[in-house]
Amino acid sequence: MLATTGTLPSGPDWAFEFKWDGVRAITRLKAGKVRMWARSGAEITIAYPELAALGRVLADAVLDGEMVALDAAGRPSFTMLAERMHVRDPGRAAQLASSVPVNYMIFDLLALDGMDLTVLPYAQRRATLEALPLDGGHWMLSPRFADGAATEAAARENDLEGVVAKRLSSVYRPATRSPDWIKVKLDQTVDLVVGGWRPGARRLGALLVGTMEPDGRLHYRGRCGGGISGSAERDLLEVLAPLRTAASPFSEPLPREDAKDAIWVRPETVVEVKYGQRTPDGRLRFPRFIRLRPDKSPEECDGGG
Repeated sequence: MLATTGTLPSGPDWAFEFKWDGVRAITRLKAGKVRMWARSGAEITIAYPELAALGRVLADAVLDGEMVALDAAGRPSFTMLAERMHVRDPGRAAQLASSVPVNYMIFDLLALDGMDLTVLPYAQRRATLEALPLDGGHWMLSPRFADGAATEAAARENDLEGVVAKRLSSVYRPATRSPDWIKVKLDQTVDLVVGGWRPGARRLGALLVGTMEPDGRLHYRGRCGGGISGSAERDLLEVLAPLRTAASPFSEPLPREDAKDAIWVRPETVVEVKYGQRTPDGRLRFPRFIRLRPDKSPEECDGGG
């Protein structure tokens, strides 16, 4: 179940949680075994060996939560987590589990002892979840609160990504982006698809980015050259260079100054961008590259953040 972007609701019908800057993970516990899947459906169990002990806590359950890596200040760091996300070698995963450990922030319970709980309201699922012995070395319950404004203030004070409001009566709808869950980002950011890049003083001077239309074409949202450090440039080129193609993937002609010397790529790479405002035609003003988002698909990038 996915959240929609919106403003923070208020009132007794809602509960509030922190929005963690990590990777979503569904976890299946069965007879001492642990299996985990990312939002894409890819199995990620091998990447997080420190979660294996969770299989000894519950005999039969399905959990929903966010995998996070904490920096020295105890705040989630997506950059640190990126080292872990795509590791599929058990030896490398074991090394990283020691040097870059993760924490699984559990926020929902989808099944328990063979019973499907998705049909129950969030309040009941959450109460059942909170009664389970789920405080461990690499996992814990993501806290929930009744006061949305106070939760937002705490998120700002601790430099967290934002707040998620959940309607107490809402059932769990897998693979659905529902208005019963509302995410409020504290920074104005958006996930966009890369359709090409322009060289500049360096090999990669600016990204050409857009949002995916229902027919699979890419709608242009602007040129993003700010915030691309030397290490980010290397990471981006490593991902983008194999995707080079002869034709522009955008659905409309780009402005001449943006298309000049452009190197086009297949629209398969998602990046997060911070921006100031939007122009009336949807272009971003003062965009700055934040990070690659390998955990998101181009189809999710509708421009809503």
